Amino acid sequence: MNPAFSVISFTTLLGASQGLVVTLALLRLAQVEVALLPELLLTAAALLVASLGASFLHLGHPERAWRAAAMWRTSWLSREVILLPIFIGLTLLWAFYEYQGLHARWVMVTLMVTLIVLSFALWICTAMIYACIKFIQEWSNPLTIVNYVLIGWASGLVLTSSLLAFQGQAMLLQKLLPLAMLSTLVAALVRWISIRRNQALSPKSTLQSATGIRHTKIEQKSMGMSAGAFNTREFFHHQSERFIRNVRAIMLVFGLVIPVTLLAAGGLLNIHFLVMLAFPMQALGLLAERWFFFAQARHPQNLYYQTVS
Repeated sequence: MNPAFSVISFTTLLGASQGLVVTLALLRLAQVEVALLPELLLTAAALLVASLGASFLHLGHPERAWRAAAMWRTSWLSREVILLPIFIGLTLLWAFYEYQGLHARWVMVTLMVTLIVLSFALWICTAMIYACIKFIQEWSNPLTIVNYVLIGWASGLVLTSSLLAFQGQAMLLQKLLPLAMLSTLVAALVRWISIRRNQALSPKSTLQSATGIRHTKIEQKSMGMSAGAFNTREFFHHQSERFIRNVRAIMLVFGLVIPVTLLAAGGLLNIHFLVMLAFPMQALGLLAERWFFFAQARHPQNLYYQTVS
């Protein structure tokens, strides 16, 4: 597949923003005092709005985006479109309550639990947009959902750590760093398992099923179209194996090695600047991971439109 950068940035930023809100909600439910909480919540809301804005960039007619919510009974995309504005609104409502000092226990607990549930629902909706496509074997498995949840929460923990370091909240930061590093390691491990699984897949589609020609031996001499078209542009990334290997290396180094190293070094040496760098570095790895997620998916139509003997 050949994803638009807007889709890659949208899913990456959205997952991390949700993880930030979930982390803050869990801290408050555990009655951990978080200084400058309203500012952190407003930061999360701003990132959520930015991710929503990024989602409009790959639409041919952004003015018709509201129609995406019309098929909520059957479409995971429609469910995501409905849940995201609700999630943003509740995040802003929580920030308002914190600014106003409204701390009615049952109201705050209900709001934070609702945000946690909505965040997991959003992760599932985003993942199911791809996991429900049965003919793309790389996506149609439970690991797709697990990876979206784990990567989203892990990146949210790293983002929270970077923001706490920026604010100078040393005590809370020291408590959060081990969880941020552990979650990143677990997310990377599960993602690597899914990559290895996808590499070992045997395509169910064949030239016979792609073309409808039932002859036992078919040899393709050219693409299914004589010139470029939507099918030849959007369903294949047109990159070399070397390029893909480099992207995979960037995903590993920037998504796992560098952020975990920065978190560990920053915590041990008490150098907050290193922790502040952890999320920007990880974001580069996450962008590479999300591109790789799409690039590794093999659309059956490419047997007809791309493969040349």
